[in-house]
Amino acid sequence: MADPRGFLKNRDRQTQPRRPVPVRIMDFKEVYERQEKGVLQAQAGRCMDCGVPFCHQGCPLGNLIPEWNDLTWRDRPREAIERLHATNNFPEFTGRLCPAPCEASCVLGINQPAVTIKQIEVSIIDEAFDNDWVEPVIPTRVTHQTVAVVGSGPAGLAAAQQLTRAGHTVAVYERDDEIGGLLRYGIPDFKMEKIHLQRRIAQMEAEGTRFRPGVTIGQDISFGALRRRYDAVVLATGATVPRDLTIPGRDLDGVHFAMDYLVPQNRVVAGQRVDETIDATGKHVVILGGGDTGADCIGTAHRQKAASVTTLAIGKRPAEERAEHQPWPMFPTLFEVASAHEEGGERSYLASTVEFVGDDEGRVRALRVAETEFRDGRRVPKPGTEREIPADLVLLALGFTGPETETLTAQLETALDDRNAIARDGYYMTNVDGVFAAGDAGRGQSLIVWAIAEGRACAAAVDTYLRGSTRLPAPVAPSDRPIDLLPF
Repeated sequence: MADPRGFLKNRDRQTQPRRPVPVRIMDFKEVYERQEKGVLQAQAGRCMDCGVPFCHQGCPLGNLIPEWNDLTWRDRPREAIERLHATNNFPEFTGRLCPAPCEASCVLGINQPAVTIKQIEVSIIDEAFDNDWVEPVIPTRVTHQTVAVVGSGPAGLAAAQQLTRAGHTVAVYERDDEIGGLLRYGIPDFKMEKIHLQRRIAQMEAEGTRFRPGVTIGQDISFGALRRRYDAVVLATGATVPRDLTIPGRDLDGVHFAMDYLVPQNRVVAGQRVDETIDATGKHVVILGGGDTGADCIGTAHRQKAASVTTLAIGKRPAEERAEHQPWPMFPTLFEVASAHEEGGERSYLASTVEFVGDDEGRVRALRVAETEFRDGRRVPKPGTEREIPADLVLLALGFTGPETETLTAQLETALDDRNAIARDGYYMTNVDGVFAAGDAGRGQSLIVWAIAEGRACAAAVDTYLRGSTRLPAPVAPSDRPIDLLPF
């Protein structure tokens, strides 16, 4: 265990330092700085050897958190990265992007601030990359069986790496010009610089995974042809269909989906030439939606020097402490101050957008909003409370409704579930033999840690399908039934 009195001696939770706001909004580099090693070890020492580590329950990957906390406290980083990689293919992603449900389940969190699990995780992997401890894991035996993975987000990459290490020949298809999915162009660099993605892709290439960027399955290669060419196919296309807001004025110039704003800017930051971008410079920006994507828009707008940034959320302001209906160790809905919120802007709750108001040239100039009231279990605008908010640019960050399925269902007759996600059985297989679905494509919009967990478990299911058994771990099931990976 870590320091047996650590959580008594160090009751204060110390998180990673952030670069000063006036400095960091001048560029797109990461907000967080490295934590001093002595402070980090002291924080790892707060892990209390609680007997039943509920942090395991909070993490879909089943990360061995107390073990690598202890190894960090003892200054044994090479062993720590081995324990971390035992359950997580990409801790450099989760350590930066995951909302850390493990910390919500930390036993210490019952009456003290939880252990800083997320920052300990990212420090372990960063030190490992700094010292060239992350090496390719070459398969000892080749099966001569082939697998195509469609989509190169966290689920697709996790499935591909696991299957490559099992000895299969794996090709990852990505319609964008670079590998990474939303990790590449959906996540701003101030949350995760792309060097972390590049290093992991280089490791996977050295292991034997083959990447095919710039190929749109369904157009360049049909889904049917792909299935005939490979012994198995994994659909990891994500849930990329944005949720719209169909109210008067939706067709005005200046009203955009959040990803239509973020993706071109991320390409610019990557040094690419982009013909059309959405620029917030000098504009009054209004963001609809208070989640992570909305926060990404806030940070980007500040760096583009917007005149003002306002975020509207239709629901109530979350509580700052656990609600009674979300007791420990549940993951609570709490009021969050992300790094982007520190940088400025206004946040408004119980605000229902009634209409986008345009000028004579067809451009948005304002939003007409009203207070939200709850009627018959629905959130609706309260009559008589309407007001206007100036807006030159409106960004819809309302989440996603599911994967793009029109071409898939037409070419492969893949069944969908009642959420319009790809239907799969208890072994991640769709109704089409040999075709599997993992991550948001089958689960719906979710967390990065769930995407990696499903990618790992789906790889185990594919390996079982191809060989009759597997030694790959299966941390999560795609449904309520347990996944036992019996032969198909």
